[in-house]
Amino acid sequence: MTQEAVAARFREINGDHPMSAEDDAYVSRQFRVLTELCAEHGRDVDDVRGLMLAGKLPMPGYLRSDGAEMVPADLFALADRVGLDELHDWFVAQWQDVADGKDEWEAYLSGQYVCLHSVTPATIQRKDQLIKAIDAGPDPAELKLLVDELDELEPGFTGYDRLRFNGPVSRDTHISALRARLAE
Repeated sequence: MTQEAVAARFREINGDHPMSAEDDAYVSRQFRVLTELCAEHGRDVDDVRGLMLAGKLPMPGYLRSDGAEMVPADLFALADRVGLDELHDWFVAQWQDVADGKDEWEAYLSGQYVCLHSVTPATIQRKDQLIKAIDAGPDPAELKLLVDELDELEPGFTGYDRLRFNGPVSRDTHISALRARLAE
């Protein structure tokens, strides 16, 4: 029952969009199957699903067409580092503004931070800094450096992501489009 509850919550967050064969292939390359990751870490998968539903760990980033819950390889890293019971307070405290920290915590729990290779407060903040710096319109040399750094933080995206996020993603707007513009 817990797997069905996770799938239902996932669809509440992301909508019910189909995954294409290309989406499934990308997700299988970039993410891990929850049951396999739990087995490798000696964790009970139903306990982990319960923690996701209780708002203690992030939801899966994707549900593959076969129903597999796909999560980042470092899903347990922050909880292991600071402790599951302390994770919320530690995470929120990484922002100067508590309201921002709480908003980022909710975003983290949604599982939608599929735009980062590793989802930590530091990488979330750096991505935001880079986007703001890019949007400020730096000279072409600085722009290239900023785009290159953002490219290092972000994996590719799927067509599925463009459906659930209702349009272009940051890779489209702040990496691919700007690289094309710089090449002109």
